Amino acid sequence: MGVMTESKDFTEIPAWERTPAWEQRFRAPRVSLPEWAEEAPDRSLFVSNATGTYELYAWDRASGEQRQVTDRPNGTTDGTLSPDGAWIWWFADTDGDEFGVWMRQPFAGGADEPAVPGLDASYPGGLAIGREGTLVIGRSTDEDGSTVHLVRPGASAPVEIYRHRESAGVGDLSHDGSLIAIEHTEHGDAMHSALRVLRAADASVLAELDDTKGGTEELGLAVLGFAPLAGDSRLLVAHQRRGRWEPMLWDVAKGTETDLRLDLPGDVSAEWYPDGSGLLIVHSFEARSELFRYEIATRALVRVETPAGSVSDATARPDGSVEYLWSSAARPPVVRSTDGGIVLDPPGPKAPHSVPVEDVWVDGPGGRIHALVQRPAEGEGPFPTVFEVHGGPAWHDSDAFASGPAAWVDHGYAVVRVNYRGSTGYGREWTDALKHRVGLIELEDVEAVREWAVSSGLADPARLVLSGGSWGGYLTLLGLGTRPDAWAVGLAAVPVADYVTAYEDEMEALKALDRTLLGGSPEEVPERYAASSPLTYVDAVKAPVHISAGVNDPRCPIRQIDNYVDRLAARGAVHEVYRYDAGHGSLVVEERIKQVALDLAFAAKHLGGGSAAPDAAGPA
Repeated sequence: MGVMTESKDFTEIPAWERTPAWEQRFRAPRVSLPEWAEEAPDRSLFVSNATGTYELYAWDRASGEQRQVTDRPNGTTDGTLSPDGAWIWWFADTDGDEFGVWMRQPFAGGADEPAVPGLDASYPGGLAIGREGTLVIGRSTDEDGSTVHLVRPGASAPVEIYRHRESAGVGDLSHDGSLIAIEHTEHGDAMHSALRVLRAADASVLAELDDTKGGTEELGLAVLGFAPLAGDSRLLVAHQRRGRWEPMLWDVAKGTETDLRLDLPGDVSAEWYPDGSGLLIVHSFEARSELFRYEIATRALVRVETPAGSVSDATARPDGSVEYLWSSAARPPVVRSTDGGIVLDPPGPKAPHSVPVEDVWVDGPGGRIHALVQRPAEGEGPFPTVFEVHGGPAWHDSDAFASGPAAWVDHGYAVVRVNYRGSTGYGREWTDALKHRVGLIELEDVEAVREWAVSSGLADPARLVLSGGSWGGYLTLLGLGTRPDAWAVGLAAVPVADYVTAYEDEMEALKALDRTLLGGSPEEVPERYAASSPLTYVDAVKAPVHISAGVNDPRCPIRQIDNYVDRLAARGAVHEVYRYDAGHGSLVVEERIKQVALDLAFAAKHLGGGSAAPDAAGPA
C-alpha cells in the first residue's frame, strides 16, 4: 500500500542513483505505525516524510484511499483520531516551538478548526477523547504550571479540573468516559509519577496510587490504558517495584491490584488487546525488543514472532493480529503484521542497508556498560571513530535503523553508541544513577568505553569524535571541557551549553526535571549546576567544535547556546555554529541532510583526511 501525496512523488526524483547512499537513507519514504480509530478500525492515521517533510496522513483501509492531512513548513507529527474515526486531531505549534493549540479536521477532508475553543496556547500535556464526546486536555505554561481541562458532552466551554506547579498530564479516559486517569509529580520528583483517578461527573477523586511514599527509594508509575470494555474499571499501569518497568492491573473502583509477575528480564510495557482478553507485551532488553501475548484468564505468555532487531511500536488489531514497526541497525524500518507481509509500504526508492551492530560490554565505575559498535564494511582498524551519544537522558540506543550513524560508517568511520548510566532498559537503578552529578556520571561510562575502543584496536586515539544531540549534545560539550585531551572533534546538536541560563529559559516541565536531577534550582544548589554546566569548562576546550541549534527550541533554548559560543569566540577557539529556523531538531528531510553534511565536512576538515569517500551505492 503506497503513500499518496499531492505535493511530490519520490519515484520522480532525478538522479536518485547518483546521490550518496547516506542521503538516500534520509530521503527514502518512510511511514510510522498506523494508529486506528477504536470504533472504526478501517480508519487510520500515520506519519510520513513522502513530501520531504514529516506530516500526518489519513488512510481509509476499506477503500485504500490515502491523503495528506497537514502541510506546514516545519512539519507535523503529533496527531490522533477520535474513537469514531470522524475527526483527526493535530497539534499546531509555531515553527517547532512546541507551544500551540489542538486543531481538528474531518477524516474525509475539509477545513481545519480549533478543536477546543476557549483554551489558550500552551505546551501539550496529554489528550483523551471519549466515545460519547467527553474531552480531557492536559496543558502546561510557565505561568500556570500544569492544568487539566474537561469538556463534558454538550458543554460549551472547557472546565479546569486540575492545577499544580509541578508537572502533570492526562493518562487516559475510561471506555464509558466516566473516569479520568492523571499522572502527576506533586511530590516534586519529576522522574517518578504518581497516579490519580477522577470522576468525570464532578472531578472528585476516586483513587490514588503513589509509590513515592513510605520508602527510602522513590518509584515511578505510568498509565498504560483503561480496559477497552464498557463498565470495566481496570487500569493497566506500569510500575517499578522490582527495579524495572513492568505492568500490573489496578481496579480503580475496587482498589485491588493484580501483579502479573512476568518472567522477563529488562523493561516490560503492555497495551490491551481490543477485546480485553489479553495484553500485548513489549519486552525491551539489552538494546533489542520482542513481543508476547499475555492471556489474562490463564496467565499464559505466548511469544509473538518478530525478526531479530527492535520493535519501536506495536498495536493489536480487532481481528487479533499485531502490527508493528520493526528495524535493525542494518535494515530500514518497515510496518509488518503477524498475518504476514507488509502493512504499509510507501512507493519510491528504498533506503540502502547499513552494517549490523556488535554488542560490547565494558566494566565501568557503576557496573557493566553496554555499547553498540558499527564498523565500516571495508578496511581494518584502528578507524576514525565517532562516539554518538544518545539524548534523553532517559532513553537508550538499540539495534534499530538510524540514518545518522549509517552516514558515518559510509564515510569510513566506526561508530560507538554507549548506553551510559541514565539510559533505560537496564533497570531502574541504572536509569536513576545520574542524580546530582549530572553529566559527569554519564561521561565516566563514555570514557570507559573510549578506553576499550582504543585499547582493542577499533579506534584511532588521534581521530576520536564526540557527537550527540539534545542531552547527547550536552554531554558532548561537557566532555570536550572536562576531558579536553580525549577528543579530536566535537559535534553538538541542540545542546545544553550553559545550564543556569538553560534553566531560566526552558519550558516549565524541564525545569522540574532539572530540579529532580540536580536536587534543586540553581539558587538552591548553585555548586551542582556549576559542576554540571559545559560553560564552566569552556576555556579548557581544545578540540574544534561544531554546534547546530534551532532558534525556536523550548528545550535547549538559543540564548544559553549563544553564551557558550561567545566564550569560545572570545578566546579564539576553533568553532562553527549553524542556526536554523526550527525547534528541537527538524522535521524537514533536506534540513536534516544539510546538518549531517555540515558535521561530516567539519570532521573531515579537522581530522587531517581521516575519512574515506564511500561508494555512492553504499553497502548492500
